[in-house]
Amino acid sequence: MTHQLVLRKPLAFFDLETTGINTAKDRIIDICIAKAMPGGEVVTKSQRVNPGVPIPLETSLIHGIYDDDVKDAPAFKAVARNLAQFMEGCDLAGFNSNRFDVPLLVEEFLRANVDFDVKNRRLLDAQRIFHLMEPRNLTAAYKYYCDKDLVGAHGAEADTLATLEVLNAQVQRYAGRVAKADSGQEIVIDNDMDVLHSLTANRNIDLAGRMMINSEGVEVFNFGKHKDRPVLEVLEKEPAFYDWLQKGDFPLDTKRRLTEIRLRALTTANGRK
Repeated sequence: MTHQLVLRKPLAFFDLETTGINTAKDRIIDICIAKAMPGGEVVTKSQRVNPGVPIPLETSLIHGIYDDDVKDAPAFKAVARNLAQFMEGCDLAGFNSNRFDVPLLVEEFLRANVDFDVKNRRLLDAQRIFHLMEPRNLTAAYKYYCDKDLVGAHGAEADTLATLEVLNAQVQRYAGRVAKADSGQEIVIDNDMDVLHSLTANRNIDLAGRMMINSEGVEVFNFGKHKDRPVLEVLEKEPAFYDWLQKGDFPLDTKRRLTEIRLRALTTANGRK
């Protein structure tokens, strides 16, 4: 398989099948990565994973993967470094990946003590472009853009390769057209990963969206009693809130990002002394 995407670095399309939809608690049971190379080649890697917990029946009925299918598969920790190496130096792409696949994958890497930061990676979400231009699901997107029926939907490999084809077709179809991003900025769609990242990226600080950058460029909480309040203001006036969040049932990535903000504030304060 080949592509026509204009790439300056590899773009790793990936899809996860999991035990559920809670990015903090649920586990990966199947992952496929289709690494699109700048020269047009696509290299695919698939891996079944034993999640270490039972797969709920209602989840198995969706993706067709049951406990017996993964009982002999390795744990994620056993394959984490190999997967991270395969995706090293890659931007990331998927379908609904910014909201689900990327946060859950990062959580799994953190649990496995593997450094996999997305700070310096472009995150491209084909679903975001699709919903902006043609609001439907992946099966409909595949039919609409590629004029094909998606065989094996909800399988990691089928969904991953279909997403690659969809994004490739979106770039060809919408080149030169204007779309309005969440920031309100009007962006001319182009076969350029920086442009597509600007179009599909959100303003979240952490991958779960518990903190975000508001319209004034201020870091604010995005949940609970402190929703819309500046993070630094809350940490200063209610320092116990930091400890509460660190001990609570929040994603490890959220805790890490809050710690980074807190340490940055302490460093700044000490620099003024």
